[in-house]
Amino acid sequence: MPLVVRLTRTVRHLALILWLVAAFALAGPALAQGDPVAAATDRIAQAELDVRGVDRALDASVDDDDRRNLRGKAQGAQTATTQAVADLTEQLALVNARIAGLGTVTPGEVEAPELRAQRRTLTNMRTTLDAAIKRGRLAGVEAGQLVDEIDRSQAEQFSQKLSSKVPSPLSPTFWTIVLDQTPRDLRRVWLFLEQGGTQLQRQWRGGIPWHAMLGFALAIVLIGPVRLKAHRLMQRRLIAEAPPSRVRRSANSLWRVAVGTLCPLAGAFLFVQGLRWSGLLPQRWSGFLDGFVFATGVAGFTAAVTGAVLMRSQPSWRITPFDDETANRLRPLSWVLTVLTFTTTMIGSFEGAIGSSRSAIIATQAIEALIHLALIVATLVVLGRLRAARAAREQTTSAGISAGLSIAILLAWIAVGVAAVALVIGYIWFAWFVALMIGWTVLLGSALYLMLVATDDIATTVFVRDSRIGVTLTRALGIRGSMVDQFGLVLSGVVRLTLIILALGLLLRPFGASSDPGAVFDQLGQFAEGVKVGGVWISPGAILRGLLMLFIGLAIVRAFMRWLDQRYLPATDLDGSGRNSVSLVARYIGVALAVIWGLASLGIGVERIALLLSALSVGIGFGLQAITQNFVSGLILLAERPIKIGDLVRVGTDEGDVKRISVRSTEIELADHSTLIVPNSELITKSVLNKTLSGPLGRIQIQFSVPIESDAALVRSIVLDCFAQQEAVLAEPAPSAFIDSIIDGRILFNCFAHVASPRAAYGARSAVLLQLLPTLRERGITIGTVPQRLELVNPLSAPAPDEREMK
Repeated sequence: MPLVVRLTRTVRHLALILWLVAAFALAGPALAQGDPVAAATDRIAQAELDVRGVDRALDASVDDDDRRNLRGKAQGAQTATTQAVADLTEQLALVNARIAGLGTVTPGEVEAPELRAQRRTLTNMRTTLDAAIKRGRLAGVEAGQLVDEIDRSQAEQFSQKLSSKVPSPLSPTFWTIVLDQTPRDLRRVWLFLEQGGTQLQRQWRGGIPWHAMLGFALAIVLIGPVRLKAHRLMQRRLIAEAPPSRVRRSANSLWRVAVGTLCPLAGAFLFVQGLRWSGLLPQRWSGFLDGFVFATGVAGFTAAVTGAVLMRSQPSWRITPFDDETANRLRPLSWVLTVLTFTTTMIGSFEGAIGSSRSAIIATQAIEALIHLALIVATLVVLGRLRAARAAREQTTSAGISAGLSIAILLAWIAVGVAAVALVIGYIWFAWFVALMIGWTVLLGSALYLMLVATDDIATTVFVRDSRIGVTLTRALGIRGSMVDQFGLVLSGVVRLTLIILALGLLLRPFGASSDPGAVFDQLGQFAEGVKVGGVWISPGAILRGLLMLFIGLAIVRAFMRWLDQRYLPATDLDGSGRNSVSLVARYIGVALAVIWGLASLGIGVERIALLLSALSVGIGFGLQAITQNFVSGLILLAERPIKIGDLVRVGTDEGDVKRISVRSTEIELADHSTLIVPNSELITKSVLNKTLSGPLGRIQIQFSVPIESDAALVRSIVLDCFAQQEAVLAEPAPSAFIDSIIDGRILFNCFAHVASPRAAYGARSAVLLQLLPTLRERGITIGTVPQRLELVNPLSAPAPDEREMK
């Protein structure tokens, strides 16, 4: 019993200690935040120290890693100052509100000492806060300038590498320089290997390195059985639980990429950690071992992505539009790419670890570029043969190959040719960059394609009106089913756009360039400065950049319009005319933004564009008045929609269906299937009869007369029965028959009925008459048209006497 009591007391003491520690941990931030002004001021002071430290560090020579760390530090200081300024601005507003609450001192009155002291204190606080805010803004501006300076220096260094030239590898000078440095490089390699071997022998004699052996065994298990078992397990789960749609294949592809990347990466990490824990290798090998882990992860990613794209052994799980022959021919080349990726990364890590000479690095890059170019040429040749074989089978030239793939193949051949020429004339780094860039672009593009397809499949499957989530949202929140479909499409579009932007940022990341997507094209090269015209620098590089930006902008607009017309608008509740209006307005806005983007890349700002438009307004007012009038009228038609696509309209004596509305004209299909093109200004400024504007119904009108001896009620019943027996006649609004009048011994009937469309009125009226005429004839009722009376308004009078005399 005493033991139990002691244990109970001990537990209570431990609980009390833990409670105090937790209370202190929670109270610490609260105490730290008790004075927000002091905390914000401390953050500004620390940011100023960081900015000065980064500024001093940039005075010396820094490598890529140091530059990346300095940029992160400067960006962190900028973020801290922004938040601190926001906090101080809030406090300053509170102080100003308190000063305003005290009011102004009335002249001639003596203010109370307490109020005077409080006013003085608040005034001092306002001065202090204002000074701190100005310090913070200044520090933020300096931090932003340092970030821009680092980005510019990184872009300049990248451009210098691209334009660096050495003697041609075909010249004896190149190899003479390499051979001169070879003895020193061999001594470095020997020293590196000797240090590693000596450390390995020393540690091995001390006992069996169980850590290294265990790490190696775990690496083999992860790369082999665990990876394969994870693939099979995921496929069984998807077959059993996932809906029978593309989501299965998309989820399986992403899972294969994740497992194929993480298992080799984790295995290499465990193996390296085992070596380190065993102490088998010296500290100098640390960077090389880290490079081995990274190279293994990149190689695993390459193998996983290409395997998920091709799916040679499981074609039913393939989500790419490749046939089995293409997958079988390309899979061996993908393994070669995996080996090259691993080897290239390991060579770079080894050269960095031993400190290779610049000549050895350049020679290695030349060999790597040559091998990569050979692999790219082999791949293009295989694709060309597959294309030729497919064209021969289909008796066509290029029907089986999309235009996008053909353009990509052509650009690849051009890039290979440029890289080969650059390699021959001595631009080694440029050729190496282009060769590796092609492989990295294919790899990144393949991964991006898998993620885009998977994102679209998952978003449009989960957020759909028939799914479990869609039914829940519809029933619980009262959301319409179309809104759920639209949300899924918008979510898919936003996520895919984000993935594309991230992919652009990662495109040049492995080669030491900036990962900012907006700076990608600025880092591709430095062109001639050109000439300055009206405050704008015009150069070949700026023109090419502007054309490239315009092309990319138009391509983005085209892809967005395809998504808008084929995916989003069909999921809305808009009719065909509404979709056309939204599509036209979005297309013109997108084209305008693409043009502005292209002009902005030339250095032509929006204010210059506005000035140009104002100068053109005179010419538009005189020479292009009709075109401008039609354009504005088209915008009015699209906005107010007095005429929509599908409406039955009459313009003058022509009547037909509206088939297309553009910003210049409207196309109307007439009854004889000809097309009437009407300028939009005609539809706005003149009278137009729209038979389907208020509703799509059409009306039938039948007028006839019967003798006054006929049973009017029977005639009315017969007419209504004839209307009811016609399927084209609508029950609502109900048909009606009226006695219009009684003239000259005949009863005049005026009968009405409605059909689904004005286009069906003519045929339905004929069908009713074909049934009405024999029915009335069988009942002995004669039918006639509405009688017409001829009255002589000015009848001829008898001739006067003098006229008779004249005759």
